[in-house]
Amino acid sequence: MSVPEAQVAVTVSVFVQRFSATRRGARLARRLAAHRLHLWGMPYGGPASDAVTLVVAELAANAVLHGRVPGRDFELRLSFDRAAGVVRVEVSDTHPGRPEHPGPETPCGPPDAEGGRGLLLVAAVAARWGVGERRGPGKTVWAECEVPPAEADSGGGPGPRRDRDR
Repeated sequence: MSVPEAQVAVTVSVFVQRFSATRRGARLARRLAAHRLHLWGMPYGGPASDAVTLVVAELAANAVLHGRVPGRDFELRLSFDRAAGVVRVEVSDTHPGRPEHPGPETPCGPPDAEGGRGLLLVAAVAARWGVGERRGPGKTVWAECEVPPAEADSGGGPGPRRDRDR
């Protein structure tokens, strides 16, 4: 009789959703991301939740404002690797244009401008970010936020376990 192999615990949780490429879609992406993070054990208003939610808000807003192709949605993908303590945010759209990495010399425009600082915020909050290929037309803009172990309890937040590990 053979001895069964030990099962490895699942330490990566994933959430994927498509949204309309509208301001309302971007707002819904941010709200659902905050809710999913809460279910994964990062409470609303906590530093990890706030950082990841800010990244989602900026990347979703960019997908709507700069990556919109009429009749096409954008996709949000969140993955939380508990073992590594990292939440990866990916926003995919069908527009071929790619954002440039802002640097210290990148002008933000006038101080009272309404836009132009989104990727600077992402660069400041995320451990790393970039732009990658996606299946089909367009691109995926991604960012990874580090989550301290104290904020990423392995038990997750309220709700049934089946909701937390999809």
